[in-house]
Amino acid sequence: MSDTREQILEQIKVQGDLVRQLKATKESKEKIDEEVSRLLALKAKLGGDATPANQKFTLKTPKGTRDYAPQQMTLRQGVLDKIVQVFKRHGGEAIDTPVFELKEVLTGKYGEDSKLIYDLKDQGGEILSMRYDLTVPLARYLAMNKISSIKRYHIAKVYRRDNPAMTRGRYREFYQCDFDIAGTYDPMLADAECVKIVAEVLDTLDIGDYVIKLNHRQLLDGMFEACGVPANNFRAICSAVDKLDKSPWADVRKEMVDEKGLDGATADKIGEYVRLSGGAELVEQLLADEKLKAVPNAVKGLEGMQLLLKYCSLFGLEERISFDLSLARGLDYYTGVIYEGVLKAEPSAPASPVKELHNGDQALEQSGTVGSVAGGGRYDNLVGMFDPRGKAVPCVGVSIGVERIFSVLEAKFAASKVKLRTNDVEVYVASAHKGLHEQRLRVLNQLWNAGIKAEHSYKLNPKLLVQLQHCEEHQIPLAIVLGDAELAQGIVKLREVTTRQESNVNLADLPNEIRRRLQK
Repeated sequence: MSDTREQILEQIKVQGDLVRQLKATKESKEKIDEEVSRLLALKAKLGGDATPANQKFTLKTPKGTRDYAPQQMTLRQGVLDKIVQVFKRHGGEAIDTPVFELKEVLTGKYGEDSKLIYDLKDQGGEILSMRYDLTVPLARYLAMNKISSIKRYHIAKVYRRDNPAMTRGRYREFYQCDFDIAGTYDPMLADAECVKIVAEVLDTLDIGDYVIKLNHRQLLDGMFEACGVPANNFRAICSAVDKLDKSPWADVRKEMVDEKGLDGATADKIGEYVRLSGGAELVEQLLADEKLKAVPNAVKGLEGMQLLLKYCSLFGLEERISFDLSLARGLDYYTGVIYEGVLKAEPSAPASPVKELHNGDQALEQSGTVGSVAGGGRYDNLVGMFDPRGKAVPCVGVSIGVERIFSVLEAKFAASKVKLRTNDVEVYVASAHKGLHEQRLRVLNQLWNAGIKAEHSYKLNPKLLVQLQHCEEHQIPLAIVLGDAELAQGIVKLREVTTRQESNVNLADLPNEIRRRLQK
């Protein structure tokens, strides 16, 4: 005979207590997971309603996610507003796409990182996955709607089945903030503007000194060819080079040789190049390199870099950019210029052991840098992968690492002990004594209808001192104090909260007087 519902509920209670006990005594993960699986199996027996009425919930956010309090959200929204202003200055238009895509859309676009995609269960015959970034959904959007030219920005959450490091700003759910230019244009004009956008965003946010590293995917491929890397191993070796900002050269070389099967002498040749950085003079030096001159891809990449550096100079970015051959960016879809904005360490600040790339990845810190806060590049073939006729739409874009920026600014505000204002209320309607709640509602309605942000107490007879303390605590600039004597004359007291100065104002003139005070 099968167990009754009451018996199953009792078994769930016992099993739940066991799981909590194992967690409290910090048993091994394998043991806990085993007992959790048994608990889930018991719950599954109940069908849709698997929650006992007296169940105790574990109150926590899912692994790799976090809540944001009003202070944090105020800071975050301020950052996003400033970034959007920069995007709009450059002609950006906003779009949005679903938080999940057909799995086949995302598969095979991210190289080794594809293992981090969140897959969902079969939903009515559709195999879906959570979006990993905002770039592949853009490519699908362009191909599906047959759009061949757009300047778009997109700010939204993406999802990675990664090992989170919450204290370092590495999450499974996080925001990306992208700007992309799609269309067939002359070389490097759009690419240079994306680099300029990175500089404008970082200057606007004022989060510290930074450098924008530049490289070219064709140059990397040409360099690999010149060093003797087999063509079918380019992407794997590029992925290894991409870890140079996380690990020393010795570790990267070991991965190339031991894991990727590269010849040691070939790895050493790569090492001679990837440790170079500079400016226009480095491009000239490499153009004269006999090994690179013999490889068309390398020459094309270097000529592209030469033009990009020239345009960046016209944008006044000479002091902000660095041509860096160690920059690889492991994503498979890049085809041309790649770049990354990196915060430099403050002179007095201790070196941080980690950095976060624009896509949320962590890395061991390079000497003198804090972390990557922007990245992107050119990807000319991605849209064509989705088009039935293979029609290509060249694209170049940048992603601002807002999570890293949020972390830096949160730490600054925490250290300064500055309290951010978390609401936009302009005036608080207060009662001087009992029995005035209906008059408060009339005044509130007058203010709201005039477009003024106002609030009041939800108690019928609040104490005046409590109401005024609320204004000070929430940094509300003005308070209206209602009293029977004043109302009989058609006036109210308008109080400036910081100075505590009061003056009488006619009710009819109240909206205009409030606007005048706020403009001071």
